[in-house]
Amino acid sequence: MLDVTARSFRGRVCGLTCGDSSLTTPAVVPCTDGECDEPVYIRLTDSGRVLSYFGGETPLDSRLKTTQTSGAACAPSVHGPVAVVRLPLPPVIDLPEGVECVVLADAFELRGNPRLLVDTVIALRSAIGANRALMLPGLAEPSTLALLAYMGADIFDDSLCRVTGQAGLRSMPEGIAVEDADVTGENIADLRGECGKVIRFIRGGRLRELVDQRSASSPSSVAALRVFDRVGYAYQEEAADTCGGRFCCNTTQSLRRPDVLRYRERILTEYRKPAHKRILVLLPCSAKKPYHTSKTHRRFASAIHFSDIETVVHEVIVTSPLGAVPRELDIFYPARSYDIPVTGEWKCQEREFIRELVSHIVSQGYDRVISHLGEDTDLIRGICDMEETVVGDPTSPASLRNLEDAIRRAAEGMEAGDYMTDRKETVRAAMTFQFGRGVADAIMDGDTFAVGKFPYWKVNRGKRQLCMMSEERGGFSLTMDGASILAEAGTHTVDMTDFELKGNLFAVGVLSADPSIRIGEEVVVLRDGKPVAVGVAMMSGMEMQQLRRGIAVKIRHKLK
Repeated sequence: MLDVTARSFRGRVCGLTCGDSSLTTPAVVPCTDGECDEPVYIRLTDSGRVLSYFGGETPLDSRLKTTQTSGAACAPSVHGPVAVVRLPLPPVIDLPEGVECVVLADAFELRGNPRLLVDTVIALRSAIGANRALMLPGLAEPSTLALLAYMGADIFDDSLCRVTGQAGLRSMPEGIAVEDADVTGENIADLRGECGKVIRFIRGGRLRELVDQRSASSPSSVAALRVFDRVGYAYQEEAADTCGGRFCCNTTQSLRRPDVLRYRERILTEYRKPAHKRILVLLPCSAKKPYHTSKTHRRFASAIHFSDIETVVHEVIVTSPLGAVPRELDIFYPARSYDIPVTGEWKCQEREFIRELVSHIVSQGYDRVISHLGEDTDLIRGICDMEETVVGDPTSPASLRNLEDAIRRAAEGMEAGDYMTDRKETVRAAMTFQFGRGVADAIMDGDTFAVGKFPYWKVNRGKRQLCMMSEERGGFSLTMDGASILAEAGTHTVDMTDFELKGNLFAVGVLSADPSIRIGEEVVVLRDGKPVAVGVAMMSGMEMQQLRRGIAVKIRHKLK
């Protein structure tokens, strides 16, 4: 039985249990010449490798062995709860209901072939689903284990570390060094130590950072991560949290994290600026997040406020790795959560996506554009006509006076909109980013109005509250009235079986789920097609349908 207890992208910590025995994954199981006390291990025999899985035995090496280059795919070999597959993978992998673990017996063939590795792991994990463990024997080293776990593998063995150790190759998380002795014990110790680190990083929601560090240990690992980010974006994004914690973007490859790419994609495809905003002010980012809590941005806010026409001003923060962050989105993930080295030097990739996002926002129509970026205005120069206001430092008194004066000049002849309209349309823009245009319009149209001060906006229709935005939640939380609107739109819904919901909804009680649901998103629980509860997704929609254990939806409100 498999129970997922923690997630970080496709990496996960699982509890595998059988009777009184259990195994926590990611796990490194031993390769031995005889019996072992471990619940899962590989025994080396004269006829080949035998997997001992909670007492049952499965041969891993058939008499007729296929290879990737042979081109002769064979059907999986099933032995109770274990299924064994070989390269090349068959076009269809059809497994009995009772299979709990799938082993790629000749996984070693993937070593040094980044594209084959990526394609194989994605295909295997997609075929076997989330409710089975994936084992890749003969492949893991201390430097690659984090990447393999990040790609979706659960169980590894120590055979490669034994082989390299006997050859005098010291295998470490940072790479391989040549020794003049047998270093098998040291290699295995490092592999198990690395496995413990991977578990901790998964539980902390920061596995990608460890992968970014470890992948630099070899050209093949760098290539594998690059290929995985390029061809496996949809596979990664499906498991990427929408409300994660703090993370660092310290490498060039981290600019292609799936949660960062998803943010940029949503800005380009979903986000629309508040229609009444006519003056665009481009601002630098700050080390403190969310931006509006920093001293720097409070000074910017004061200058904009004293211009006496702030309701028509749209603040957009220019930053890497996100590109551009409209002020109303600065409490959303990942805008509120990232850290990046600040050196004043910009990589070509950063320049490219900053210009792309700023250009997209500018194209939505403003009367005037003001750059308060200082030297970083070079990043966006030529996109449109803009007035520059910084003298030295953006927070200097002269710069802030210039910003205030520039807004006043730009606003000459403009009517300042009322604060209720400003708040409503700004809320609509933020809601569009979170839910999409259709849902945002369905909630905000008509006599709906917003009250409160950013970032604590309440959205009401008459005397009914539909949702509330909060910094702690990092977006809008729906009430049952708001959930009904989401259900009518036919999106982010989870159908449950026919029982009385007393607490959270567990995966075993899910009939079906919208596959577009991502971890951390607002979802509506339906019973017989009618909304009965609303809460936060603790699994992706895919996992809700495939897993049998764990909380699927953390319930906030339910019908009484």
